[in-house]
Amino acid sequence: MSVKNDPTQPPALLDLEKVSVMRGQKVVLDRINLRVDQSEHIAILGPNGCGKSTFIKTVTRECYSVAEEGSSIKILGETNWNVFELRSLLGIVSNDLMSSCTSEATGLDVVLSGFFSSTRIFPNHTIDPEHWRLAEAALLQVGVPHLGARAVEQMSSGEAKRVLIARALVHKPQALLFDEPCNSLDIAAQHDLRATMRALANSGTGIILVTHELLDIVPEIERVVLMSSGRIVADGAKEDVLQADALSRLFGRKVELTRRDGWYWVW
Repeated sequence: MSVKNDPTQPPALLDLEKVSVMRGQKVVLDRINLRVDQSEHIAILGPNGCGKSTFIKTVTRECYSVAEEGSSIKILGETNWNVFELRSLLGIVSNDLMSSCTSEATGLDVVLSGFFSSTRIFPNHTIDPEHWRLAEAALLQVGVPHLGARAVEQMSSGEAKRVLIARALVHKPQALLFDEPCNSLDIAAQHDLRATMRALANSGTGIILVTHELLDIVPEIERVVLMSSGRIVADGAKEDVLQADALSRLFGRKVELTRRDGWYWVW
């Protein structure tokens, strides 16, 4: 767990205090307090509808919190960010982005688009040699250099997801935020993507995982946050938080839990 407000420590990657967000007349996030340190690996686990997606949109500045005394959102110690600069520090791998990339654009086009915060290359974009070098290096880093010339519409879901990871990596961000990374993937693609997450974590890239799937929580993730009805109901070391009773309450069903080699299974 992080030590809060310690002046001897570097600023947190994320520091949310009393953050509430409304969608229409509904409170979707309810006075959230959450600090994530730089290079930390953390999972935010909860059922559909618990506020996970709104949390992501709040961090990426697509949603804004209710203005109230004591409420703040800091990223690397700053409350105000140019969104384009922010994206170079915190890479996002989301299903929303994946759905917008199904086009004739090639894998390399999609990765290069990360420099312009778009989903493909357009005529007004100017690509310099360094962009090409970094994009090809990112594809190589996630093990799919062969997808650079392939149209995204001809890729499997697993291949497209790894291209999106490469897109998020072109800026060499301090951390990647994964939104339900294994949705729509078959067993082999899930295995490959989780292996990629593990490699990134071991390379020093911070991992923020948002999911409802226990198996997405790779062994390198040491801290787990449980969310329910827009609130954080547990936050701590993985082995303390991932308990059968707590997960039964979280998902509203009695479950049994098995652990092996740092992985957790529930049924």
